[in-house]
Amino acid sequence: MRDTQPSTIRLHVNDNVIVARDDISQGSNVAGETVSAGQMIPAGHKIATQSIAKDEPVRKYDQIIGFASAQIDPGDHVHTHNVMVKDFDRDYMFGADVTPVDYIPEHERATFQGIRRADGQIATRNYIGVLTSVNCSATAARMIADHFRDDALADYPNVDGVVPLTHDYGCGGCAGIGLNYIQRTISGYAKHPNFAANLLVGLGCEANQIGAMLDAEKLNTSDKLHAFTIQDLGGTEKTVARGIGLIKEMLRDANRVSRETISASELILGMECGGSDAYSGISANPGLGAAADILVRHGGTACLAETPEIYGAEHLLTRRAVSKEVGEKLVAHIKWWENYTAAMGAEMNNNPSPGNKAGGLTTILEKSLGAAAKGGTTNLVDVYPYAEKIIEKGFVFMDTPGYDPASITGMIAGGANVTCFTTGRGSVFGSKPVPCLKLATNTTMYDRMTGDMDINCGQIVDGDASIQEMGQQIFDLILATASGEASKSEALGIGNDEFVPWTVGAIL
Repeated sequence: MRDTQPSTIRLHVNDNVIVARDDISQGSNVAGETVSAGQMIPAGHKIATQSIAKDEPVRKYDQIIGFASAQIDPGDHVHTHNVMVKDFDRDYMFGADVTPVDYIPEHERATFQGIRRADGQIATRNYIGVLTSVNCSATAARMIADHFRDDALADYPNVDGVVPLTHDYGCGGCAGIGLNYIQRTISGYAKHPNFAANLLVGLGCEANQIGAMLDAEKLNTSDKLHAFTIQDLGGTEKTVARGIGLIKEMLRDANRVSRETISASELILGMECGGSDAYSGISANPGLGAAADILVRHGGTACLAETPEIYGAEHLLTRRAVSKEVGEKLVAHIKWWENYTAAMGAEMNNNPSPGNKAGGLTTILEKSLGAAAKGGTTNLVDVYPYAEKIIEKGFVFMDTPGYDPASITGMIAGGANVTCFTTGRGSVFGSKPVPCLKLATNTTMYDRMTGDMDINCGQIVDGDASIQEMGQQIFDLILATASGEASKSEALGIGNDEFVPWTVGAIL
């Protein structure tokens, strides 16, 4: 249907800009609008449909995405050269848009084939993890895991792999909030149901002491969690040998799993966008939001994150907060980020990235409005600090940075057992031990990168699917993936290096 589609997309009758569906040549009349293109307008970029005086708001999605930094005439290309960000009042209206959720009756809810752990947690994958307390033990952890590559697990068909999760933190002044975050993140992975068992490997003299971390996070060593340090064991060779021996002992038990029919209410979906373009807020993000709504109706949990990337759109979420307390949690995180970026000599509008801007996104406000669409339409039931365990059912938010690996790491630490990642430019990402589905925002990129993309949400832009139809496609794929079907990133083996705890605070 693409050839019959109009050349532009109008998102709301009150908008003073529209979006080019394809490249529009200078002088071309825009169908359905009383303007012609004053310049060549690249696909995904914005065209003014009316005069916008300097300092007047630019509107898209019937929301402010910025202010004219110079006079903008009808037909002009609207982008970074003539749009700026300024502070403006946003009415949080806590709870004003809360509505009852139309839950699916329990006996009619969708199901998937998952793994039920002894403690009742539900897994979608079955890995053994080699976690590290500090960067100094990273190489030893990789050596241990490398022993179990290729055919080493041939006798254990129910084990998905042995994963080394290394990072560049854990010492060098690791203290305060930074220490809390690294400990909570490692603990969240150690407790994650997608790990049948774990090793926790340290150096011995690091700031993030293993014993203190176990105490702080109420973790106990057992046959499912072994913890030791290189210095105590007498060096790298002895540490690697010890780790390999322990995993050999773990494998037999880890292989004794079978999948069973489990309600979709046990899914915790982590939602991310990266390498975004102007189509993200038109296709993949609202499509994922529709899938999130379906999951919530089936009793499951959908988690939105990336606090800097809902900046300017947070008022749309606070209106859906089930209480003022929940809404104020979100606002408090927004204020923290304003102070944090100011202290670092930065500003919130340092985001979008160059790739985002090339794809047509002009300001953080525009990007945030599109990013927030991943959250669907149901009520916001809770807001969590980074890597904190997610316990509420429904639509929730987690405070994370906009940096994709760190954001998804936080949600997985919080318990997400499946993730969806929307992308317009073409991010290649995986996230062991949790499967990650890549959702392309446009058909051109999907066709170019089919080896990495799991689903083409560009069907919405092309007129081949509605947002609701796309939401159902995504939801069905989530169920299949949670049941064991490999995502594209899993098929490629991506995911060992994307464990990135959020580094906060001074590195001394």
